[in-house]
Amino acid sequence: MIVKKKRSLSSKQMEFTKKVGLLINYATSIGYGLTFGDAFATTGHCKKSFHYRRLAVDFNLFVDGKYMTKTSDYEPLGLFWESLGSSCSWGGRFKNPDGNHFSQGE
Repeated sequence: MIVKKKRSLSSKQMEFTKKVGLLINYATSIGYGLTFGDAFATTGHCKKSFHYRRLAVDFNLFVDGKYMTKTSDYEPLGLFWESLGSSCSWGGRFKNPDGNHFSQGE
Protein backbone atom coordinates (compact mmCIF):
# COMPACT_ATOMS: atom_id res chain seq x y z
CA MET A 1 0.00 0.00 0.00
CA ILE A 2 1.29 3.46 -0.93
CA VAL A 3 0.90 6.06 1.79
CA LYS A 4 0.75 9.66 0.64
CA LYS A 5 2.70 12.04 2.84
CA LYS A 6 0.58 15.00 3.91
CA ARG A 7 2.02 18.28 2.61
CA SER A 8 2.41 21.25 4.92
CA LEU A 9 0.27 24.32 4.40
CA SER A 10 3.37 26.41 3.71
CA SER A 11 4.49 24.08 0.90
CA LYS A 12 1.01 24.33 -0.66
CA GLN A 13 1.14 28.12 -0.35
CA MET A 14 4.56 28.23 -2.04
CA GLU A 15 3.30 26.11 -4.93
CA PHE A 16 0.20 28.31 -5.24
CA THR A 17 2.33 31.47 -5.29
CA LYS A 18 4.47 30.09 -8.13
CA LYS A 19 1.34 29.28 -10.12
CA VAL A 20 -0.10 32.74 -9.51
CA GLY A 21 3.14 34.15 -10.94
CA LEU A 22 2.66 32.03 -14.06
CA LEU A 23 -0.94 33.27 -14.35
CA ILE A 24 0.14 36.91 -14.04
CA ASN A 25 2.83 36.41 -16.70
CA TYR A 26 0.32 34.72 -19.00
CA ALA A 27 -2.20 37.54 -18.52
CA THR A 28 0.47 40.10 -19.39
CA SER A 29 1.52 38.12 -22.48
CA ILE A 30 -2.01 38.29 -23.91
CA GLY A 31 -2.39 41.99 -23.19
CA TYR A 32 -4.35 41.82 -19.95
CA GLY A 33 -3.66 43.93 -16.90
CA LEU A 34 -4.36 42.61 -13.40
CA THR A 35 -4.66 44.10 -9.96
CA PHE A 36 -5.26 42.14 -6.79
CA GLY A 37 -8.69 41.81 -5.28
CA ASP A 38 -8.80 39.43 -2.32
CA ALA A 39 -5.46 37.67 -2.02
CA PHE A 40 -5.91 36.84 1.66
CA ALA A 41 -9.02 37.30 3.71
CA THR A 42 -10.24 36.51 7.20
CA THR A 43 -13.93 37.20 6.58
CA GLY A 44 -16.40 37.67 3.77
CA HIS A 45 -16.13 34.29 2.06
CA CYS A 46 -17.73 30.89 2.60
CA LYS A 47 -16.79 29.03 5.78
CA LYS A 48 -14.06 26.85 4.25
CA SER A 49 -12.73 29.39 1.74
CA PHE A 50 -9.24 28.83 0.41
CA HIS A 51 -8.74 32.59 0.83
CA TYR A 52 -8.46 31.96 4.57
CA ARG A 53 -5.50 29.65 3.97
CA ARG A 54 -3.78 31.82 1.35
CA LEU A 55 -4.64 29.35 -1.39
CA ALA A 56 -6.97 31.59 -3.42
CA VAL A 57 -6.81 34.95 -5.11
CA ASP A 58 -9.32 37.22 -6.81
CA PHE A 59 -8.05 39.47 -9.58
CA ASN A 60 -9.41 42.63 -11.16
CA LEU A 61 -9.03 42.38 -14.93
CA PHE A 62 -8.28 45.25 -17.31
CA VAL A 63 -8.18 45.08 -21.10
CA ASP A 64 -7.00 48.20 -22.91
CA GLY A 65 -7.45 50.07 -19.63
CA LYS A 66 -11.11 49.03 -19.29
CA TYR A 67 -12.21 47.18 -16.15
CA MET A 68 -13.76 43.87 -17.16
CA THR A 69 -16.38 42.31 -14.88
CA LYS A 70 -18.02 39.42 -16.74
CA THR A 71 -17.01 35.84 -15.97
CA SER A 72 -16.57 35.27 -19.70
CA ASP A 73 -13.94 38.03 -19.77
CA TYR A 74 -11.78 35.87 -17.49
CA GLU A 75 -12.18 32.63 -19.45
CA PRO A 76 -8.73 32.66 -21.13
CA LEU A 77 -7.16 33.05 -17.69
CA GLY A 78 -9.42 30.39 -16.22
CA LEU A 79 -8.47 27.88 -18.89
CA PHE A 80 -4.79 28.63 -18.39
CA TRP A 81 -5.15 28.28 -14.61
CA GLU A 82 -6.85 24.91 -14.93
CA SER A 83 -4.05 23.72 -17.21
CA LEU A 84 -1.58 24.15 -14.32
CA GLY A 85 -2.87 21.05 -12.54
CA SER A 86 -5.89 19.15 -11.30
CA SER A 87 -5.85 21.02 -7.99
CA CYS A 88 -6.31 24.39 -9.74
CA SER A 89 -9.91 25.61 -9.76
CA TRP A 90 -11.31 28.57 -11.62
CA GLY A 91 -14.35 30.29 -10.12
CA GLY A 92 -15.97 30.56 -13.54
CA ARG A 93 -16.99 26.91 -13.15
CA PHE A 94 -18.69 27.37 -9.77
CA LYS A 95 -22.44 26.91 -9.41
CA ASN A 96 -22.58 30.66 -8.84
CA PRO A 97 -19.80 31.74 -11.23
CA ASP A 98 -17.03 33.89 -9.77
CA GLY A 99 -14.85 34.52 -12.82
CA ASN A 100 -12.15 36.50 -11.03
CA HIS A 101 -11.41 33.68 -8.54
CA PHE A 102 -8.45 31.31 -8.83
CA SER A 103 -7.69 28.72 -6.16
CA GLN A 104 -5.63 25.63 -5.48
CA GLY A 105 -7.22 22.81 -3.54
CA GLU A 106 -5.69 19.99 -1.60
